[in-house]
Amino acid sequence: MPVRAQPGARRNEIRGEQDGALKVCVSQSPEKGKANKALVEVLCKALSLRKSQIELISGETSHHKRFLVRGIALRELAERVDGVLAPRK
Repeated sequence: MPVRAQPGARRNEIRGEQDGALKVCVSQSPEKGKANKALVEVLCKALSLRKSQIELISGETSHHKRFLVRGIALRELAERVDGVLAPRK
């Protein structure tokens, strides 16, 4: 799942879609992996996932990240993402 991260934001939230990726804002700074941990927490809460289901697979130090999501069908994950984005469309 592609994610566009924005660390240092005022609030932790999914702000929509940007260039085919979820735009996720977190208040944590990007030092020592704090922002990455906050991203996982935001995604888990918004998409009703357990932390064990989501793993950062690329982009540890980049704004453009890719997450591997396990234990959920692609269609169901897409529906959950659409549900999060629907109020913003």
